[in-house]
Amino acid sequence: MDTFKTIKSISTGTYSEKRSKFLAFAIPARTVDEVKRHVAEYQKKYYDARHVCYAYMLGAERTEFRTNDNGEPSGTAGKPILGQINSNELTDILIIVVRYFGGVKLGTSGLIIAYRLATAEAISAAEIIEKTVDEDITFLFEYPYMNDVMRIVKEENPDIISQTYDNDCSMTLRIRKSAMPKLKQRLEKVTTLHFQ
Repeated sequence: MDTFKTIKSISTGTYSEKRSKFLAFAIPARTVDEVKRHVAEYQKKYYDARHVCYAYMLGAERTEFRTNDNGEPSGTAGKPILGQINSNELTDILIIVVRYFGGVKLGTSGLIIAYRLATAEAISAAEIIEKTVDEDITFLFEYPYMNDVMRIVKEENPDIISQTYDNDCSMTLRIRKSAMPKLKQRLEKVTTLHFQ
């Protein structure tokens, strides 16, 4: 599998139950640092809210994830948020749900439903996109091989991330994971490659 689903940009959803308001924000995020920055930003922006709960899923393999109930009973906020991320098979996503308490307790099942529905609203408002899992390759070659290398680049169509031309030339290319073996194989035929 060398594709994954994520969201294009921030989307929002809301849900109200017994005067409690739940504001959900689905945010594209690729690293734990990005997640931390967004969470801190929303905690500051909604400082007057009772709870700022979240869940995130990172990476094409969907193995890096975390939930946070932020003071709600254990498993009533972060888990239902993550459940929605999972059922939509999304990754590289952070969903924050801000709760303004309306004075009436919802009970654990009520909370789970509210966090799940607020999250579902934000996801259904999002534009879901498919991305490819890409790999980078950096190699060195001698200048006389330039034409051969550029022909392969033109035919295989990887993204050129960086390139330097001197007596020894260097290039970094990025291509979809499934296309990498073919690209490597073709480059190896042309020159003595030094993969980095």
